Amino acid sequence: MVAAFKGGRRPPWKPLAMEILVVDAFTDRPFAGNPAAVCRLSEPADEGWMKNLAGEMNLSETAFLIPSGNGYQIRWLTPSVEVELCGHATLASAHVLFAEGLERVEFSSRSGVLTAARLPDGWIRLDFPATPPTACFPPEGLLEALGCSAVWVGRSRFDYLIEVDSESTVRSLKPDHSRLGKLEVRGIMVTAGGQDYDFVSRFFAPGAGVDEDPVTGSAHCSLTPYWAAKLDKTRMLAYQASQRGGVVRVELAGERVYLEGQAVTVSRVKLERLAQP
Repeated sequence: MVAAFKGGRRPPWKPLAMEILVVDAFTDRPFAGNPAAVCRLSEPADEGWMKNLAGEMNLSETAFLIPSGNGYQIRWLTPSVEVELCGHATLASAHVLFAEGLERVEFSSRSGVLTAARLPDGWIRLDFPATPPTACFPPEGLLEALGCSAVWVGRSRFDYLIEVDSESTVRSLKPDHSRLGKLEVRGIMVTAGGQDYDFVSRFFAPGAGVDEDPVTGSAHCSLTPYWAAKLDKTRMLAYQASQRGGVVRVELAGERVYLEGQAVTVSRVKLERLAQP
């Protein structure tokens, strides 16, 4: 292949070395919580390349960080779509930046300005917009696809929220992801009050290319105002009961939600980015 470019001809691309990190978010140990890839760029990248990289990583989200002012622009891509708000990949990004000595970072995103701060106990606090759900009728086929009945059904800016009768119902759900993927919505939260936590939940998003997300920060932007009203408390401890599982400390602060979590870096990969010369 090298010989083909002799005689003054240039290759159609050049390799640019960069590092991509995989971080488990909303956990204090590796191989739990929600893994996210974090890719730091020096400048905006080609859209197709970003989509291909997210597909190659094959995680629920890959975060791309681009320096912007005193902070970073952040974009989140699943293997199939770009999303407007993502908590665990933002937590993972803050974890990567804090490892270099930062204590606070500001991200510009499709959902406005988001901030992350390191807390004295080592946890990371995200400041996100609240997305409270509004009661609605379930769309045709939703409860059948989940295989459960509902105590309450609502819809937030991005997702449906379904409260069921118990934590055991949440944990035992075996939804039909093919049927859920046909709904015109990003995802579906299923939640109930918890025994060891204020509330538990699971999150399904087959329409966005993720059958079940292990721990979903952005879902807690809806779950927090919902449970704050039901439990009459603003600060709560939540657990997302996926196979990997993850703990989220949440607090409702007016029209904002504080999401607090831990994170662990599990791998660093030297990436050859193929770019136009």
